[in-house]
Formats: sequence, C-alpha cells, structure tokens
Amino acid sequence: MGVAHSHSASEEVRELEGKTGFSSYQIEQLHRRFKQLSGDQPTIRKESFNNVPDLELNPIRSRIVRAFFDHRNLRKGPSGLAEEINFEDFLTIMSYFRPIDTTMGEEQVAQSRKEKLRFLFHMYDADSDGRITLEEYRNVVEDLLSGNPHIEKESAGSIAKGAMMEAASVCLGQMEPDQVYEGITFEDFLKILKGIDIESKMHICFLNMETMALCH
Repeated sequence: MGVAHSHSASEEVRELEGKTGFSSYQIEQLHRRFKQLSGDQPTIRKESFNNVPDLELNPIRSRIVRAFFDHRNLRKGPSGLAEEINFEDFLTIMSYFRPIDTTMGEEQVAQSRKEKLRFLFHMYDADSDGRITLEEYRNVVEDLLSGNPHIEKESAGSIAKGAMMEAASVCLGQMEPDQVYEGITFEDFLKILKGIDIESKMHICFLNMETMALCH
C-alpha cells in the first residue's frame, strides 16, 4: 500500500478508515510497522513475530500470535488459521485493540466491548468449537498471572483456581437439572467478565515503532 500521495491510495486509506476506525495517521504508522514485521513483503507469517522483543516475554505469546491468523478474528470463517495475512488483515486484528472512542454512543461502546471480548474468547477457545472448558479457562488465567513479577507461582495458581470456580458458578448456576455441562459459551463469557474494565485494559502499544506489546 503506498499510503501517501496518489488518488487511489487516498481512496484506499479512506476505505480502511471506515472499516477499522483508525485515522489516516494511525494507518500510516501501522503500515510502517507492518513493513518492518514483513521485511517489506506484502504479507506477514507467524515467524515474522519472532523478533518482537516485548512479545518474547509475554506469558501468552503463542496465543496472541495465533490470534492474528485466526479466521474468526479476520472475519473470514468460523474456524481455521490463515498461513499469512496482508495489511488489511493486520489492521482488522489491530482494530480490536483500538481504545474506546469517547465520542461513541452507548450502543457503539457496548458493541466495541463485545467485539473485544469475542476476540479474547477466541484466544481461550483454541479448537474453535464455541466453548471453553473450565480447565482451559483456569490455565489461561494462570498463564496471564505468571507474567506478573509481584505474584508468586502458588498465588497465581490459587487465584486462577478461584477464577475457575467463579466461572463454574456462573455457568452451572443457570443450567437445568438434566443439562450436561459442555463448557463456557460466549454468552457465559460475557456474564463472567461483566463489570471488568476491558476497555482500558485491552489495547495495544503498537504505534510506538520501537515496541509491540499487549498492555494489560
């Protein structure tokens, strides 16, 4: 994408602004970052993320990288992974991390929050079956906490177990007596994370050209 001067490039940028909500300046910055990751190639592959310093230390690095290639997040299908992604795909993923716009109406804010939570749900639901087992949920919470230097491993395990039990109470508490528990659905997930300030926690430090890290 030649973002700067031609008429067709301007039209392309306007189209991307409409699809992603990013400004033309942010698209320009992200395009520079995309070219750094791709080595000036038109697409990015998973191995392109190997040299991102902040991701190396992230406890859920593999889940984050996988999310960039998940067809569900790319809005290209209910399951499967892409081998590579182009710049528009890259912007689509980055748009999930865009901070909530203060000019948004209440309905738009709610929709943005739901999209962010669906992206997180997909990170937990690695097999794309539309459900997360309680054990999978506990493991991801524990992985996230393990990246915090102020929380000891035993404490992280206890907190994660508590989170799992809380999730179980939400899911099992609304089941009929003859129902069999099959996992956390997206609707359950919304209830479990109700009241959590996902809007300020789920954004990405990516416009800084020297770093790429999920901020949480």
